[in-house]
Amino acid sequence: MGNRPLKFRILEIYLDEKEHWNYEIVSKIQEEYDMKGDYHRDSINFDIIELASGGMLKDIEQKVDEEGIYKKGFLLHKYVITDFGKVRGSDACLRYV
Repeated sequence: MGNRPLKFRILEIYLDEKEHWNYEIVSKIQEEYDMKGDYHRDSINFDIIELASGGMLKDIEQKVDEEGIYKKGFLLHKYVITDFGKVRGSDACLRYV
């Protein structure tokens, strides 16, 4: 997976049309791309935020990370792919929609 741009891979994961928490996606990407540390964690999360800002993901739920799953006291977000995200994913040759 390490050769595919991160945002493409994030969209590809969301193409399953299920809801995913940001920390789930971040940890999956960190594992697949062998990216360790807080810098990479936050950088991947920023990519998710950019996809949501671009209308490709929709923020459907939030909660404060009381347990320190991602970053204690941080706001966690659950996203789902939008129709626009599916089209853009298809345009990027991730999968035919």
